[in-house]
Amino acid sequence: MTNKRKNRSRRAQVQLTDRLLLINLYLTQGLTLLIGTVWIFLQGRNPLALLALPESLTFLYWGLGLAVVMFLIDFLMTIWGREEDLDDGGINAMLFRSRPIWHIFAIAAIVSICEELLFRGALQYHLGPYWTSIVFAVIHIRYLRHWLPTAWVFASSYGLGWIYLQSGTLWAPIICHFLIDFISGIMIKRREQKEQ
Repeated sequence: MTNKRKNRSRRAQVQLTDRLLLINLYLTQGLTLLIGTVWIFLQGRNPLALLALPESLTFLYWGLGLAVVMFLIDFLMTIWGREEDLDDGGINAMLFRSRPIWHIFAIAAIVSICEELLFRGALQYHLGPYWTSIVFAVIHIRYLRHWLPTAWVFASSYGLGWIYLQSGTLWAPIICHFLIDFISGIMIKRREQKEQ
């Protein structure tokens, strides 16, 4: 291979740096928020009304309860599943390993609000929890290489849609989604620090 060809090949390969990963994360979440907000307006509904805190705190039970169930199932999958079936390509490890706790908190809050507004608030309104969960699983493309994480993302999304219907508030799936991302982020950070 000639030097010219090697240089062209190197330029074609884009290394995913920490900075690029963060930019991608925040841009996609901003786009998710924009699409969800516009879609809700086009449905003749108010996105701020969807995000209004309910008078009763029962939504916390729904969110916390599903989060506990999801962590239990996730734990069982790590025990009985094959490591290669649970691999996400190292994206989560790269995202959380060097973040301070406040940044993991911020990422989890932003992701949970933006994604739940789009998927549960806008998309589920038209498609219901089943088809919304199919779209949610497809959007999480890094898991599509293996059936187990794809099935898990679908089941998680369906659970989030179900607690949204049961609680009557978007805050139940937001709380659950936040807890899953925040606690998982901290666990990944600790595991990565131990391995170093």
